Amino acid sequence: MKKRNHIDIRKIFLGLQDQMCAKLSLNRRIICHPTTKGDASELEWIGMLSTYLPKRYQVDKAFVIDCKGNISEQIDIVIFDRHYSPFLLRQNGATYIPAESVYAIIEVKPSLTSGNIKYASKKASSVRRLERTTAKIVHAGGEIKNPKKPFDILAGILTIDGKCTAKMVKQLENFKNKGFLNFGCALNKEAFWFKKDQKKRLILESSKPEEGLIFFFLNLLSTLQQMGTVSAMDIQCYTKKFKK
Repeated sequence: MKKRNHIDIRKIFLGLQDQMCAKLSLNRRIICHPTTKGDASELEWIGMLSTYLPKRYQVDKAFVIDCKGNISEQIDIVIFDRHYSPFLLRQNGATYIPAESVYAIIEVKPSLTSGNIKYASKKASSVRRLERTTAKIVHAGGEIKNPKKPFDILAGILTIDGKCTAKMVKQLENFKNKGFLNFGCALNKEAFWFKKDQKKRLILESSKPEEGLIFFFLNLLSTLQQMGTVSAMDIQCYTKKFKK
């Protein structure tokens, strides 16, 4: 009896992880300028996420803005949706995304360290403090009058190496809501993800050492699916900024 054709998804992701490690490590060795080195790493991660996430999710480096004119720090990776938040701005090489369209924000660093975790937390706070509007949705069958409440924006950190030590776990658990990091991935070591049990208590899950990328990506995809679609933005709140 012939063996049925099959595909080993785990093997594919392990191959992708090896490719990512090789590219990021090469960038680290041959690029001397810190800013250029960082940009190259961010582009590798953006490219991977853009390729493998469903097309409804857009991925870019950007500033996040709100209807009151507040702006976040520049975020290495923003995962966002333009369906109900239809506009973004690009000027002088910078991208500006409305807060209503954001699903997740991610910082990219060479190593997973306490200092880089603190830095990523600060970046997360700069986005989560922004105001997000909501509006009713009109569709072919009528309209949804009660706007969907905005969900909590995900935040995390991606690195090449490093390990989430007990000290770092304590550091992560102590972050306030706006600076909390939901996940992290160190390609050469492991990935971690904080989840909540039925009593809303934080549970830390970690990958096997060789499966950081697949653990990170599948948890990201699953969480995005559970979050559903972003809320429709109230465009009128933005137009008020143009009225004298």
